[in-house]
Amino acid sequence: MSKRFSPSFERNKQPIFEQLTRHLKHSRHVLEIGSGTGQHAVFFAANMPHLHWHTSDMPQNHASIHAWIASSDSGNLSAPAAFTLGQDDWPEVNADAVFTANTTHIMQPEEAKTMMEMVAKHLPEGGIFCQYGPMKVNGDFTTDSNREFDQSLKQQHFGGIRDIQELASWAKGLDLIEKIPMPANNFLLVWQKS
Repeated sequence: MSKRFSPSFERNKQPIFEQLTRHLKHSRHVLEIGSGTGQHAVFFAANMPHLHWHTSDMPQNHASIHAWIASSDSGNLSAPAAFTLGQDDWPEVNADAVFTANTTHIMQPEEAKTMMEMVAKHLPEGGIFCQYGPMKVNGDFTTDSNREFDQSLKQQHFGGIRDIQELASWAKGLDLIEKIPMPANNFLLVWQKS
């Protein structure tokens, strides 16, 4: 079956949703970078009908996203665009907001840098970028479990947990307007195009 399921998303969807409703209330079109299983898109689109949710990911993840969208009766969801950082151009979406969850620590540093630069370039003035996941603060892990998670990520050849200051240095033209502590030792970073 192509419809994949993420238990961590189920646990964290409500606190993320509560923040997105606050920060995306004036947005109309959201591009999700790394839609993964497709659960985020279906849940958030159903619960934020004022938004059109545009999914994107690497092609190998599209089957699950399509399966989740097919199971939804929301009319404000778009099929996934092929978007592999470092390979593909920015999707042809007039997005005034961008969302990504649990992607930055999977990416290699150069991919994370490319993402920050592309978001800064393509968001319109005043546009919002909500970035969810584990982060380092001033070079330090926020918990021992995040330090262990980072070691595990690197053993699997993923890029590892990025520092918020490092992300800010790559995000020229984006202002970090909120840094919200979230459950499970994560943050929601809210950036705005200046």
